Amino acid sequence: MKHRLAPPVRRRHVQGHGTFRRHGSRRRMKHRKTSSSSSRPSGVTRRGALGLAGLGLSSLGLAGGLATPALAQTTIEWKMVTTWPADQPGPGVSASRICDTIARLSGGRMRVRLFPAGGLVAGGEVFDAVSAGTAQMGHASPAFWQDRLPAAVFFSAVPFGLLPYEHVTWLEQGGGMGLWERLYAPFGIKPLMGGNSGPQLGGWFMRPVMSLEDLRGLRIRMTGLGGEVMRRLGATPVSLPPAEIVPALQSGLLDAAEFLGPEADRAMGFQNVSKLCYTPGFHEPNGASETLINQVAYDGLPDDLKGVIVAACRMETLHSIAESAWRNSEALRQLVGEDGVELRRFPQPVMQALQTTSKDVVGALANTGDVARDIHASYIRALERLTPWSEVSDRQMLDGRTP
Repeated sequence: MKHRLAPPVRRRHVQGHGTFRRHGSRRRMKHRKTSSSSSRPSGVTRRGALGLAGLGLSSLGLAGGLATPALAQTTIEWKMVTTWPADQPGPGVSASRICDTIARLSGGRMRVRLFPAGGLVAGGEVFDAVSAGTAQMGHASPAFWQDRLPAAVFFSAVPFGLLPYEHVTWLEQGGGMGLWERLYAPFGIKPLMGGNSGPQLGGWFMRPVMSLEDLRGLRIRMTGLGGEVMRRLGATPVSLPPAEIVPALQSGLLDAAEFLGPEADRAMGFQNVSKLCYTPGFHEPNGASETLINQVAYDGLPDDLKGVIVAACRMETLHSIAESAWRNSEALRQLVGEDGVELRRFPQPVMQALQTTSKDVVGALANTGDVARDIHASYIRALERLTPWSEVSDRQMLDGRTP
């Protein structure tokens, strides 16, 4: 079932500036939305505005006499809703760590309560919930909004697209962040990268792929743009939730399936039903997740707490890239060395067809709107700029490591 995006949050009350605790009592501050350039939200009293300003200045050691004991004890409480089950390895853990880091970096002045999928809203309603202010923050994959915002997929994973560190480079240095903000701005949402689970495997197959003919009629669990690529090459993409994938391979409902990387796939038990795993994961070379922030709530924070949120998300991105590489390397060793899994590369004719078809599928996204056209152009420029350096710095070095 598809969920409609909430309309842009304009000229209406927005929940979500948080609960402010003072001396054990609760007082909820409600005010109208303002533009991001406003000096303070309309509807807030002068005393309240001075209090917020004092809170920010005191944390920087600049407030002097404005830092009263009451302000020193103020705690801002937010909610984060996610698309992940509780403690979901990878992105679910990233969401939890972001909340913990915000509390730690803010010295307890800001706390974010985590609600896994279904805890406050359904997973498919996370974008709308943050847009409407039901929760101040959300954690998801941009790919989840692909049906409603096709260009969002550029901020997640693109077939034969940017690798994790290249993706961060595009966001931070190549203009990607500004385009992402522009895409979500009509919905009152500020996006940040919120982790990265790294590249995926190409898939687990019940029979070998020797040529393009072997893809025709293949029933494969592959979602997103990769699934569309497979469909155009004659396969039949099937969408199944994670818990049903391995049983579907066992029963013959599926001929092949992809999920995530070595660690997650091994935990799911793919190696128990198939000993044939193909690489590379052309469909998802990057596993970026996102943190969604209600723009009005964000604008109402003092500058130092805005910085805390940004820092927490950046820290998690670095942490998760390192963690996924470390754990996936060990899981890959176990799959091959202990479980008897055979890793195979897709044959060159198949890879060439996958790449050509992927280019067509990705290019079609540019026709879905003005912002999408600009995002596509920026992404391709980054890909063309970064690839030669990655060839020299990474591929040649990796070739040199091989005896």
